[in-house]
Amino acid sequence: MKRPSKALAAAVALGSLVLVGGCSGEGDPMTFDGPGTASSAPGGGTAGTGGPAKGTGEAGGGPKTLMPTGPKADFTTANTLPDGTRIGVTTLHGAKSGFTGKVWVWAPPQYFDPKYAGSGFPVLIALPGGNGYPNNYWMGTDLKLQSSISTWSKQGKSLPFVVVMPVLNPDDEHYYDGSDIPGQPKMGTWMTDDVPDFVRANFRTFASRDGWAFMGSSSGGFVGLKSVLKHPDRFKAVIASGPDTVPDSPLWAGHEKERRANDPERLAAALGAAPDTADRRVFLAFQAGSRESGLADVRSFVRTYTKGPVKSRLQVIKDGEHNARTYVKGMGDGSIQWISKHMQGPVPAPAPAPAPASGGAP
Repeated sequence: MKRPSKALAAAVALGSLVLVGGCSGEGDPMTFDGPGTASSAPGGGTAGTGGPAKGTGEAGGGPKTLMPTGPKADFTTANTLPDGTRIGVTTLHGAKSGFTGKVWVWAPPQYFDPKYAGSGFPVLIALPGGNGYPNNYWMGTDLKLQSSISTWSKQGKSLPFVVVMPVLNPDDEHYYDGSDIPGQPKMGTWMTDDVPDFVRANFRTFASRDGWAFMGSSSGGFVGLKSVLKHPDRFKAVIASGPDTVPDSPLWAGHEKERRANDPERLAAALGAAPDTADRRVFLAFQAGSRESGLADVRSFVRTYTKGPVKSRLQVIKDGEHNARTYVKGMGDGSIQWISKHMQGPVPAPAPAPAPASGGAP
């Protein structure tokens, strides 16, 4: 589908870009240090009650947790949620792409619960529509992405994802299709190498792809969809909301071979022809509002490419339009639950064995 004009994307079509200001501690240094540090938990204590949904994953044996490798990033507070959890922001210098940009991160309340101190957490890389520069609009609290995930996880509808929100493009002039377009900043390497490496450096994650997914709207939906199909060994699922389904950046001119290598339709066709084995399966949760002009394109993609290890689901959002608020609603209506059941959730530490009964011999 055609992307909306820049003005429309900024003002209407892709959700509110007003970032909630005046939050407590905005701009102050913060940390995502895990359990054991009282000040790291929301409200200065341990996390609240309510267990996360239990994803199944498909890896053999128990999930392998990767503890943070470092180096540790310097975060400042960008926003604070009503439950006391905070969205932090830092500047990432991508070692592999050479690109430098901002990344926002939110960790759910369960991340700070001591019973999950030894467990990894699933990661959701959330991408905006529009240019996604200099901000990623999911870092605001107005769209309620993070607070919704917190609520859904307590209801058993979602895993408690660590939400990672990198900038989507290196400027506000062009779309780079989340790809390494020759002669341009390597935004594909940034998104699928540097950002995950940064997350592993700072957070408890899983070694398996069962713990890694994308979520994005419009142009961000395209990037998430393409990234999962291109790297099914690294990422298992995506929620692609109102996505473009073909690469259409004008910067591809003269680079047709590279453009085809980043085309979700070609990638899906190739993966769909492979044997349907657990290690290849990807889960594509498409969303579109019933009033969207691009709904037919999404239906066509699902109908054509859901084959073999390519598993798809379409959430048609009643009376929904091409905007971020519509897509958060669709996630709650079923998309987040569908990908969660195919992914790995955090594993609590075993309860201590009961003390042996005291008393003498009978």
